[in-house]
Amino acid sequence: CPNCKKRCRSAEEIIEHLNGEESCWPENLTNGSMLPVPQALQRLPEQTNISAKYHPTSGYHYLLPDQPRPRNMFQEMQDHPLQQARETNIWYPFDGPGEWSLAKFLVENLSQTQIDKFLKLDWFQTRERLQLKSKDELFFYMQQLPRRGPKWQCTKLRLKGYESEQPIHLIWRDGLEVTKQLFANPVYAKHMCYDPHYIYQGQECQIGEFWTSDDAWEIQVSSCTNQLPEGATIVPIIAASDKTPVTRHTGGLEMHPLFLTIGNIQADIRMKATSHAWRCTAFMPIPTFIVNSDFQTLLRSRLWHKCMDLVCSNLKIAAHVGEYMVDPSARMRYCFTPLISHIADLPEQLMIACLCDRVDPWDLIVFLREAKKLHLSGVHLPYWRNWRRSNPARFLTPEILHTLHKFFFDHVLKWIKQIMGHELDIRFKSHHKRTGVRHFSGGVSHVNQMTGREHRDIQRTIVPTLWGMASPGFIRAVRAMIDFIYLAQNPLHTESSIASMNQALKDFHDNKQAILDTEARQGKGGAKDDFFIPKLELMQSFACAISHVGSLMQWTADVSECLLITHCKHPFKRTSRQRDFVLQITHILDREETIQQFDLYTLLSSSLSTPGQDPLINAVIMEDEEIASTTETDPAFAWVSNVNPAAQLCLQALRPVRNHFLKGIVSGNARIAFNMTVKADRNHLDVSQLQSLYDITDLSYTLHHYATRNGCTLPGQVLFNTWVKFRLQLHSTFHTCRIMPSQQIHADLPSTNFPRGNCNTVLFNQTVDESRVTQVRIIFQPTLPRGSRAQVPECLSQVLVYVQHFDFVAPGPEPSTGMWMVRRSYARYPPQSERVIRRGTIIPLTDIMHAVEIIPVYRGPLGRDVNSGNLQE
Repeated sequence: CPNCKKRCRSAEEIIEHLNGEESCWPENLTNGSMLPVPQALQRLPEQTNISAKYHPTSGYHYLLPDQPRPRNMFQEMQDHPLQQARETNIWYPFDGPGEWSLAKFLVENLSQTQIDKFLKLDWFQTRERLQLKSKDELFFYMQQLPRRGPKWQCTKLRLKGYESEQPIHLIWRDGLEVTKQLFANPVYAKHMCYDPHYIYQGQECQIGEFWTSDDAWEIQVSSCTNQLPEGATIVPIIAASDKTPVTRHTGGLEMHPLFLTIGNIQADIRMKATSHAWRCTAFMPIPTFIVNSDFQTLLRSRLWHKCMDLVCSNLKIAAHVGEYMVDPSARMRYCFTPLISHIADLPEQLMIACLCDRVDPWDLIVFLREAKKLHLSGVHLPYWRNWRRSNPARFLTPEILHTLHKFFFDHVLKWIKQIMGHELDIRFKSHHKRTGVRHFSGGVSHVNQMTGREHRDIQRTIVPTLWGMASPGFIRAVRAMIDFIYLAQNPLHTESSIASMNQALKDFHDNKQAILDTEARQGKGGAKDDFFIPKLELMQSFACAISHVGSLMQWTADVSECLLITHCKHPFKRTSRQRDFVLQITHILDREETIQQFDLYTLLSSSLSTPGQDPLINAVIMEDEEIASTTETDPAFAWVSNVNPAAQLCLQALRPVRNHFLKGIVSGNARIAFNMTVKADRNHLDVSQLQSLYDITDLSYTLHHYATRNGCTLPGQVLFNTWVKFRLQLHSTFHTCRIMPSQQIHADLPSTNFPRGNCNTVLFNQTVDESRVTQVRIIFQPTLPRGSRAQVPECLSQVLVYVQHFDFVAPGPEPSTGMWMVRRSYARYPPQSERVIRRGTIIPLTDIMHAVEIIPVYRGPLGRDVNSGNLQE
């Protein structure tokens, strides 16, 4: 135990000891809070091969003498001069939720002039007048709302000896205060980690979150002269930045927004933009200097580092000497703030990693010439130079979106387009349409820019789409790169998975000559005979980076790219672009922060009806079982749904993942759940009607065969209810306690667009050790006519599925694609005749294991009569 040093047999036993009635932490008994269980240990009971080792002297709590009891962010918000008035009206100074929602809408969507015009409309003369009569009153009311955290400010900057065309204004707030606000936010209490720990899966070390990496332990226990004090808590700083236009009109303004978050919040929470785990901390200017154009980039880079220096100055001090911070459970910790990751695309990473001290940095001509000899940018004072334990070789973590997905689009997909031409679009257009998977009805060649989601959807099927148009070596090279991209995105790694990832990259290099042989790699001067691609070289560092900083998926720029749209561009639309433009922006950003905090404040304050309990603390230990992964997608929504369920309708959140394991049909091993509508799509059909509707000739025969095989008889008056779809839900492969979004499986009737019906393929469990690929044709359940006294046998009372089989062509995967090849299975019908039809059988719905997707084995150019409606047929 990290507190009383009691020895326990497992991590679970320690957690039970700390959370139980005999806990050695007395404060647990008074405030009801519990320790969050690390995500890696949230496993099913049968997974007994998972163990953990925690750092013994990290993450202590402190009680400072002669100091008031620490309070988290929302407890401090309750200590407000107008709190007494809010005991009767929590929306004070607004009349109630209606006036507050109107005020919020006006502030978030209209400019000041538009707000004044709205409040003076004649429409208000015939209705009850708002107490708000002008924009000035509205903004005054906003200033009376409770708020904790740093305010936005503006600082005028200049570079010594160089003038700019326009004044240089940095819009920012203190990075340390932003960090404290995040660290004290109680909505993350169930999703925080404070201690380095190793997770073992059998004999292998499992790497996922930063806390399971080597760097976390190294920072906590580095050398004797550089070691953190006993009991110190690491608050890992994660930054993200990118150049973006914040206004769209002619002469649009470009800036470098900076976002900060902390590594204590679980990675799956940080990766959701809607969880508000990232905070916009600064807008760094991109001015035009009155110098030769050769030096514009250098001076802008120096200015960027100077801005970062100012924003992060207090974070650097805290990294050296520490800072007392209050955690979400209102406990005081002694914290240190090392920089562990700065997420950026390749051009921005090159701007960050720069240093040279051989010549006078202010002699730009000589300095830049010498810097270029060393492949340096010429920035002489990088912001990270005096940040304790910061090393650009470590904190510039490999980035999935740009290094992998953009690499695939910029290079791999172009090589494929070069050898396939228009045939690539024809094949993508013809792929079977499946709910939940993007169908490229217009092809992929014409798209100049794609989202990360579209990159992933193309990667799903690109390898088999190449078949018949590329050499085996070319296909193996592309497959190896896709394997590497998939493996690099694993949320959990072991030594085995890292070795597999390295092997995939080696396989690409072993087969890449086939790409050059086809002259698929083209440049401005024609075919290239090299692979001098910086992003390809960066992939060599992935394995080393995983051991140092954890899974790479948590450092992807997907979130920051989303934040650039949701957090950066909207505020600038509501400015007048006058002389006080910068001041307007700081006021707008402050109001947005106030609105967000007051929304949660009102929702939580409305739950104080339970005497003697503080929902700000107690609510974090409750879970809503009806929604499986709301806590993973939006912790604030999950928290409010427990504290004040009626108020969750007022709070926006991601669409929750519905837990079908609670009320659905569950497989025999309880690992798969199925969901169907209570009301069937068609009711009381007989066998002949089913055979006619679905064009299945052997349905009656297979029904009797299934009944006989299960030792029962089909009733003479049996009827059938049918469905056109069902949902299948699985647990996550990596986090087995987490429920994944359900997949929709269709078995539609034949139609004009789908002559045999839009029917999906699945994997079903034929025996314990053997699985088969089948196509679902009918989803049905036997029933009896109303008033019948007969009973449906138990083996026929469950939901059944009529499937048509595929056979595996070979006992293993095809060598080039690494994929299994299947073909339709046929049988004689009737059994003694010469007539051959597709082989079909009936199986219980619960025998289905997984949805699968099948792609045709292309033999050459696709015929014009083949389309997405008949491709599988």
